[in-house]
Amino acid sequence: MGKPTGFLEYERKSAPAIPPMERIGNWQEFHTPLPEKERQIQASRCMECGVPFCQAGVDLMGRTTGCPLHNLIPEWNDLVYRGNWREAYRRLKKTNGFPEFTGRVCPALCEVACTCNLNGSPVGGKETELAIIEMAYREGWAAAEPPAARTGKRIAIVGSGPAGLSAADLLNRRGHSVTVYERFDRPGGLLMYGIPNMKLEKRFVERKLKVMEEEGIRFVTGADIGRTVEAGKLLDENDRVLLACGASKPRDLNAPGRDAAGIFFAVEFLRGNTKALLDSGGKRVGEINAKGKNVVIVGGGDTGNDCLGTCIRHGAKSVVQIEMMPKPPEARTENNPWPEWPNVLKTDYGQEEAIAVFGADPRIYETTVKEFLKDSRGNLCGIRIVRLKWEMEDGRRVMKEVPGSEQELPCELLLIAAGFLGAEEYIMDAFQVARDRRGNVQTETGEFQTSVPGVFCAGDMHTGQSLVVKALRQGREAARAIDLDLMGYTNLIVQ
Repeated sequence: MGKPTGFLEYERKSAPAIPPMERIGNWQEFHTPLPEKERQIQASRCMECGVPFCQAGVDLMGRTTGCPLHNLIPEWNDLVYRGNWREAYRRLKKTNGFPEFTGRVCPALCEVACTCNLNGSPVGGKETELAIIEMAYREGWAAAEPPAARTGKRIAIVGSGPAGLSAADLLNRRGHSVTVYERFDRPGGLLMYGIPNMKLEKRFVERKLKVMEEEGIRFVTGADIGRTVEAGKLLDENDRVLLACGASKPRDLNAPGRDAAGIFFAVEFLRGNTKALLDSGGKRVGEINAKGKNVVIVGGGDTGNDCLGTCIRHGAKSVVQIEMMPKPPEARTENNPWPEWPNVLKTDYGQEEAIAVFGADPRIYETTVKEFLKDSRGNLCGIRIVRLKWEMEDGRRVMKEVPGSEQELPCELLLIAAGFLGAEEYIMDAFQVARDRRGNVQTETGEFQTSVPGVFCAGDMHTGQSLVVKALRQGREAARAIDLDLMGYTNLIVQ
């Protein structure tokens, strides 16, 4: 259980971050890992409590708390504390095939649910997870392990994001022949083109993809199923098909002047920037360039924050982030107790950098865009915003404009990061799968088989927009369902 008194003896220490004004000069990750001995001390703080909420992964009041992958966190914390890193890696890999990703981009649901978080600071599970996998690569433990035998079954996976990769990993380990199709020029999906480099350096994505290829998984890029490649081809050539295309249909803004030049969706902005950096070896940014511009980002989630950090690295003149929701409280309220997800104010890396560069928090709460303003050539030159207030109407909360609260902001570049509306229709039409009322692929509750025999679905395309760690979990569960359907039994263990 680690050191019985570790949580009493040692304060939490996290990997130090490079100061904002220094890190915005490049596109590299900006946390410096703790030394090995210090990481062992941090792992010793885990007391293997009687009810380890950290690995529960349950929904409380509509939000997940604890690890959705059910990582064996107390076990590998104890092993790290004792210096048995190799066995810690084995325990970690039992539940998570991609800790090099979750150790960087997961919001640490395990730490939110940690018992030490009730009256103190949580155990640093996320950083320990990352330390384990990075040591595994250094020591050669994470090298490719191709399956000893093949089943003769062929499976096509459409989409190479977290869910698709997770499913491919388990199905290939089972001995099935797996081909992953990706519509863009590089595999990785969200991990490659949806998360900026300073949050997840692409060399780590490429490293894992190389291992997967060495294990026998085939990646086909530039294959836009339903457009450049017919769905029927995949159905004819494979025993089963898994759809894992994500929820990539962005939510738009409907306001006068929407046709102004200079308005883009966040996904195309981030994708274009990452592709330009990769293609040029880090020497060139994307064509949608924020340099010298007044930028407005609509949306306060992770994607909006990623846009913020990217714009600052471009050299934006100013950046404002607009959120419709009220400003969260600084600390938990009485109706939001542990171990629920804390609905509190979070200042992420992008906001930290904006504060350092511009001297103030860039967020404006309870506000929306009322009109896009254009110059004589049709280019965006500003926006008109209006404050909102929440009122009860017919038993539900609704937003209403605050009279007289309109104001104009200069803006030459506006990025829409207002969430997603489900999967893109053309891929669902290509396979003729049924959809639910939210625009996701429909299955029976808790199942992954679609309305079309032999076609399965997992990840955000199945559940709607969610977290990388949840998509990984979905991929594992879908792999088990496919294996059972194919073979009549399954020995795949997903938790």
